Amino acid sequence: MPALLDGLRILVLEDEFLIAMDVEQLCRDHGAADVTIARELTEVDGQALPSHFDAAVVDLMLGGVSTLGFAARLRSEGVPFVFASGYSDSDEIRGAFPDVRLVTKPYSGDDLIEAVAIACGRANAA
Repeated sequence: MPALLDGLRILVLEDEFLIAMDVEQLCRDHGAADVTIARELTEVDGQALPSHFDAAVVDLMLGGVSTLGFAARLRSEGVPFVFASGYSDSDEIRGAFPDVRLVTKPYSGDDLIEAVAIACGRANAA
């Protein structure tokens, strides 16, 4: 059975170093071909997202800056993503992104990988 993220190129937007490293390892353990960590939005500004990434894991806040605008860009460019955040005000997220899963911190690795796989059409939602 192939790994859920087999061959995918994953962008991880996370400003907490240890969490970012954990997410990177989780993605690699589940078959991701490449994982790029960005701790600030400026690190990915100007990139053609679909040509670099197949999916993204997006923290809602990076260094106190909202990532909702970047998430809108991901959606408009057709890059599937999930939110992974300690912020639990999910009403705003559900209103703007009703089809995007929010995995709240602390989360299990299985929950996060399943959410990414579902976003990419590699697993079915329960």
